[in-house]
This record gives sequence, structure tokens and C-alpha cells, in this order.
Amino acid sequence: MTGSAEGQGLPAEFFSVGSTSFAELLTRSAPELLPVNRAASVGPGVPDVPHGTTIMALLFPGGVLVAGDRRATSGNVIAQRDLEKVYAADEHAAVAMAGTVGIGLEMIRLFQVELEHYEKLQAARLSLPAKARRLGAIIQANLAQAMQGLAVVPLLAGYDLDAGRGRIYNYDITGSPQESTDFYAEGSGSPFARGSLKKLYRPDLTEEEAAAVSVQALYDAAEDDSATAGPDLTRRIFPIISVVTEDGYRRLPESDVAALTESVVAARRERPDGPVAPLR
Repeated sequence: MTGSAEGQGLPAEFFSVGSTSFAELLTRSAPELLPVNRAASVGPGVPDVPHGTTIMALLFPGGVLVAGDRRATSGNVIAQRDLEKVYAADEHAAVAMAGTVGIGLEMIRLFQVELEHYEKLQAARLSLPAKARRLGAIIQANLAQAMQGLAVVPLLAGYDLDAGRGRIYNYDITGSPQESTDFYAEGSGSPFARGSLKKLYRPDLTEEEAAAVSVQALYDAAEDDSATAGPDLTRRIFPIISVVTEDGYRRLPESDVAALTESVVAARRERPDGPVAPLR
């Protein structure tokens, strides 16, 4: 490399030897860009900002499925009807967020860059457990804001290439990653979604059956939690459903999710409480 840092218009931090963490690089060079510091700029008190729920993940042979409804609320008002809460973290991991929407989206963008930054510096990818710890550090940095009501609680799910299976990690506001067995749900509708998953989940679900189970669970959550959106057939707004397998991250086509959701709604007209046994 030739020329000085100043000559190339970049801060000296970009030319110093440091860790592989992009978040640490921002802390040194541009701390105002971190999600935690953007949140601090809103001032004292808890602002009435949009919050998003509900998200879930469940394992199936060969991978993991991640799903979320589309609603964001601000107090008792629907702030957004088509919010996306499920994103690709990298080729073999998905991240979904519940909680304060603005901070959550910033965290996800930072996490995506964090993984790409590490891969470019090391010419290798982080293992899935290491990705879980990196995301935990980003969540932990938001602890002060979370204690003031601006919490974000994501889910990380992915395919562990070393173990040859899907894995799910859940968090609390302190950022400690905990691995979940079989399935997990987060957000205000999560108690009802977990109840539905307990009823419908089987370890031998196919990918199609896992998608149907997730739609049923989101439907049950929407019935008892006003912050969770049910299927909006009029506006054609349906849940986001993505899967991660050995082949990588893939979001299910909207046409497939629409057809699946419409079949669930039609069945609920006959049985409003939904299926009472595992799908067969």
C-alpha cells in the first residue's frame, strides 16, 4: 500500500492493525454511526416509536425455517403493515428482529457488515456459534437503551456447516446467546406462538410442513396479541418465511406463501381454533 492515510482521505484507524470486528472499527472511527449512539440522540424519556413482533424459528431435517408477521405498532396504533422482520445475515444464516424497529434494523445492517468484514479480512467465514456471539455483542451494546424501553431482541438461525444441521439462537437484552431446541418464538405474540408450536411441531417435518406450522402459529399469535398481524388477504400482505439449508439462505416466494396462507385461512373457517394435532 502506498501513500499516507491522510492522502487517501481515510482516517488513520483504517490503516492500523486491530481486531476483525467492524463494530469495534466504528467505535474507534465513527461512534455516532453505531445503533446504540443513534438511539441515545433521541433524548431522555421513552419515545413512542414503532415496535415489531412476532418472529419464530423451527428446525426441520436438513435446515431451519424463520418466519415473522408484518406488523409494527406505536402504542395502540398500527405504525406499519408490511414491515420485514426476517433477513439474510449471510449465505448460511438468517436474523429476525422483534422490538424497537429503527434500532433493530440498524443492528441487522451492522451485523451483516460485521460478518462480511470478518470474511474479507480473514478469507474465511465465522462458524455459526461465533456468529451468535458477534450478534450478542451488538445487542449488549444497546443494554442502556433497552433498560429505557428501546429494546431489541433478535433471533439468529442458520445451518451449521461443521455440525451438518440447523441451529437456533435466542437472546435476552443483555446479549447472551442461548441455543434453542426444536423451535423458538420472540416478541409480544410469542407466548401464543410457542403454544401453537408445541401443539404442531414434529422433528420430522418437511420444509413445506414447517412452513404450514409457522403460518398456523402466527395465526394463533394474531388471535390473542393485538400487536401481531394476521393474514391481510385484502392488501395481499403475508408473513415472511425463509429457510436456511446446506445450500444457503432462501426466502420462500410470495406466491407460495400466499397460497399456503389462503389455505390456512380457508381451513380456519371450518375450524376457527386450528388443528389440534401434528400435521400429517
